[in-house]
Amino acid sequence: MPRRYAPVSGLVSPRFSGIRTFARLPHVRDLDGVDVAVIGVPFDTGVTFRVGARFGPAAVREMSAMLRAYNPALGVNVYDVLSVVDYGDLPVVPGYIEDSYARIEEGLSPVLEAGVIPICIGGDHSITLAELRAVAKKYGPVGFVQFDSHTDTWDEYFGRKYTHGTPFRRAVEEGLIDTARAIQVGMRGSLYGPEDYDQSRALGFEVWPTDDVRRVGIPAVIEAIRRRLSGGPVFLSFDIDFVDPSFAPGTGTPEIGGFTSREAQEFVRGLAGANLVAMDLVEVLPAYDPAGITALIAANIIFEALSVVALNRRSA
Repeated sequence: MPRRYAPVSGLVSPRFSGIRTFARLPHVRDLDGVDVAVIGVPFDTGVTFRVGARFGPAAVREMSAMLRAYNPALGVNVYDVLSVVDYGDLPVVPGYIEDSYARIEEGLSPVLEAGVIPICIGGDHSITLAELRAVAKKYGPVGFVQFDSHTDTWDEYFGRKYTHGTPFRRAVEEGLIDTARAIQVGMRGSLYGPEDYDQSRALGFEVWPTDDVRRVGIPAVIEAIRRRLSGGPVFLSFDIDFVDPSFAPGTGTPEIGGFTSREAQEFVRGLAGANLVAMDLVEVLPAYDPAGITALIAANIIFEALSVVALNRRSA
């Protein structure tokens, strides 16, 4: 029988004790018998405003100690189905985005080659380009769902092609995303102009700004997401600024008028049935949230994604 990895129960060891791993999972680098690996990517020097998301992985791990195994909304015990580990952090080069990209891609390659689903904790949203490069080597161009208050499809920022505002334009240019199966949800806030959304649509993304989501309702948008993603492997990218800053103040580029933590759960649960092969959760900046609420939401969003993977595996 292959080894199976699961968290230490809070009924065995107090949740405030022990070394901080995600959900108190074992820190394991041997991928034999592993289905999902949670991985920190503490790079944040692709940002254009507040720096500090390099501390996101540690904060999310800290606040994940309260996570338990059973998801009552989806009716699945994650660790009865999945063997999950905390793989630790990938190496990065602070201040040097292209060097970090190379290290992130190289670090993810053995995880993907082992057939393990990586769930990465950022770090800023620039890291997703390196993750997509690694994922596309395994699966080819993937379906893509992005929950975010920004499209991140600028061409450049102060003449630079690689920032947290440009990764998905680069990903399309590099053929990493199947744009016929790509959707962006939650965009809001003031813009430089209408081209901010138009450029995403021109690249092939289906775009759902928050105002449109509110107009038609969350269930209708979840159905649109499911239709868009059907037919192949999917990468999920969740920027914590999708959640309104009244719920998630600890982020680098906050925008008002966003979604509640409960609505964020609803969106991720709505991905049940999608073939999730990789995920990241980015832009948690703990210095702007001493209470840790933002990191707590982030940990729970990852748990919802784990639950979706478990539900899909159980139903297969």
